[in-house]
Amino acid sequence: MPRTNRDLLVLLKQEVMTEKAMEQQVLFLHDLLFMVEKSNWVAAAHEVININKSKISNKSVVVKKALKESSLKPFVFLNNLN
Repeated sequence: MPRTNRDLLVLLKQEVMTEKAMEQQVLFLHDLLFMVEKSNWVAAAHEVININKSKISNKSVVVKKALKESSLKPFVFLNNLN
């Protein structure tokens, strides 16, 4: 799995944590974020609302197309379902 360069802020309940335990926690968070950020999961968690056509679409193809566009047309919105 390719490693991405990201900044993570990890807040701990324990004051003392070994370096190995901290590295394991960061790797777990990286793996979790890597899975969640896949386009299929993002498309499943969003819908496209098009006011111009009075349509709401949650089809993954339509959502992925909207996510790839650099800017959406006026009155076309991405809605997160969470």
